[in-house]
Parts: sequence; C-alpha cells; structure tokens
Amino acid sequence: MNRRRTKAAAAGALLGLTLAGCSLGGVQSIPLPGGADLGGHPYTVRAQFADVLDLVPQAAVRVNDVAVGRVSSIRLADDGWSALVTMKVNGKVRLPANAYAHLEQSSLLGEKYVQLSAPPAGEPARGRLAGGSLIPTSHTNRNPEVEEVFGALSLLLNGGGIQQLKTVSVELNKALTGNEPQVRDMLTQVDTLVGDLDSHKQDITDALDGVNELSATLAARDQKIGTVLTGLSPGLKVLDQQRGSLVTMLRALDTLSGVAVDTVNRSKDDMVADLQALAPTLQRLADSGKDLPDSLQVLLTYPFTDEVLSGVKGDYLNVYLDLTAVPGTQLVPILESKDNSYDSTAQPQDGTPRSKKPKQQKQPRNQGGLPMTLPLPLPSVTTTSGGR
Repeated sequence: MNRRRTKAAAAGALLGLTLAGCSLGGVQSIPLPGGADLGGHPYTVRAQFADVLDLVPQAAVRVNDVAVGRVSSIRLADDGWSALVTMKVNGKVRLPANAYAHLEQSSLLGEKYVQLSAPPAGEPARGRLAGGSLIPTSHTNRNPEVEEVFGALSLLLNGGGIQQLKTVSVELNKALTGNEPQVRDMLTQVDTLVGDLDSHKQDITDALDGVNELSATLAARDQKIGTVLTGLSPGLKVLDQQRGSLVTMLRALDTLSGVAVDTVNRSKDDMVADLQALAPTLQRLADSGKDLPDSLQVLLTYPFTDEVLSGVKGDYLNVYLDLTAVPGTQLVPILESKDNSYDSTAQPQDGTPRSKKPKQQKQPRNQGGLPMTLPLPLPSVTTTSGGR
C-alpha cells in the first residue's frame, strides 16, 4: 500500500513538473538547484557578444568568481552579426556603468559562464550599472577554446613551424648581426608609424566612410555612368583612328620645343646684352620721377600752361581751330568806324599839305555778306630773350 502511494506521489510530481514546464516555456526556464541567489529585487543586464560559443541559458553569471546571477536568454542582436545575452543579477551587486563582460570556462572541459568586472585600471569607473543597461561589444570578450588551442598546436607540431624554427633562428641571427642600429631605427620608425596611424584612426575611418558613400552613390547612378561610357565609345574610336596624327603632332611639338630651347640658349647672351643696354634708359626714366607724368598732363591740353614755353623756346606755337556754331546762333558783325576811313578831298585850313590817312583794310565777308570775325586772341605771355 505504501509502495502504491509512493508511486502515485511520484507520478503526480512528474505530471506537475511536466505541466509546469509547459506553462513556463520549457525545461530551460526552470531554476536549477544550487544556482545563484538572485534575492528579492534582481535587475536585468544585457551584453552584446561577437561570439558566445556554446553558452546556454541558465548559465552562471559571476563577479570575482562568485555566482551573482544567471543567463535568462540568448538571441541574435538587431545588427544580425552578434549575440545578445540577457542576464539577471542580484540587486545587491554594484557595478559601474562601463563594466566589462567576459565569456569564460570553469575548467578545461567545464561549463561556460559570464564574468562581470569593473573597467581596467587605466579607465575610470563611471556611474552605476542599472536595470536595462547594455554592455556593448567593445566591452565584451571571450577566452580561447580548447579546440582552438589544440588546433594551433597541431598546426605547429605537424610541419607548421617546429622544423623550421632552427632555420628561422639562424637566418634571423645572420640578418641582424652587425645591423642592430639599423634594426633599432627601423623598429622606432615602425613604432612612430603605428602611433601616427592610431592617432589618425578616426580620419582613416572617416575616409573609409567617404569611400563607402562614394561607392553607394556610384552604385545608385550606374545607369547614368553606363550611358556616359556608351557615349564615350564613338569619341574613343575617333581617337583611335587619329592616333597616328596625334603621335605625329606630339613628335612635332617635341621637335618644336627642342628648337625653342636651342633658340633661347643661343640668344641668351644677346638678350642679356640688350637688357643691360636698356638699363640706363630705364634708370633715367626712374630718375625722372613725377616729372614725366606731370608733363603728360599738359601734352594735349589747351590753352597750354606756362610750362610749355620751356619746351618751345626759339620757335612759334600755332594753333588752328575749326569751330562750329550751334544751330540758331546769331552772328553779330563788327562795327566799322568812319574816322579811320581814307579821305582824299579833305584839305587842312592852314594850307599845309594834306596827309594821307591810311585807308582801313576792307573787312572780309562771308558768302552771306556778313563780316567774318577774327579768331580768338591767344593768351598774353611774356617771352624770354631767346624767343622770336
């Protein structure tokens, strides 16, 4: 009877476990005995790994090798290249916001677990790791797998380098012996180059992003580029047909350049002599200073200033002007005086012989019968003794 009750209880327990497993989403959702104590108020932390290997849900989450939580789920991240691990951590655990997550193994063939740690000594801690925080890929890493170590060791032992170590060592000794300063200088330059590349990594990244954008733009305009290349083909055919003429032209240009260079070399002495002969003239022009531009101001100016007299000593300066009156202008004739006319009949009262008065010259008249006016008088100037 007791055995029957025990079997019934075991069956009931198994059925309850099965129903519980169906309602909670599988066996993986059932907490394992002996796991980490999450306390009454655990918080959720997410970490993005480039590779989680064979990490499974319910794996331990440790801090300083002390279990403080467990992995609740593992899924593909939104970028499609990394894994997103969701963990539940005891609420009493305090970590900075820039904490690191490492995927480690408990032993050589043991289980995988996630190790949470504070940032290294060179990086200051910031803030606090709270619920819903995400540890980025730059703060996650993993240890090498045993299979990877054995594979590298197998490659090394099976003709991958052991047999050649002696040869490599001997050749390195031959190459480095006596060249230590040069090798040290080369290593220094390599270190400087690597440092410069590291300091300009943002610029290099920006350049690569620009090349990526250019490639995307070219890919979006591939039809237009194809049309342009198709339109260039007739021109390329013409250039190919006229290749002989182009080659001949370039050869003629080469010959012409040779002749030009030879001509310049031959006439170099004469050119230098001409420039040297021109130097005194240029020096006199430079010595004239402001006198030359001042003289040009009065060269074509009427009436001329007194400065012109110094340039026309001993000669006359005549100016002929043709003036055209504005239509409608009234010309006033010159009045003639009767006192200046010649009188041949007038006889003096005292019996003295009469004197002939010079008869006034007849005023010239134009075709209309009006007297012609004389030209305007020149301005009065005082001539020097050398003038005429």
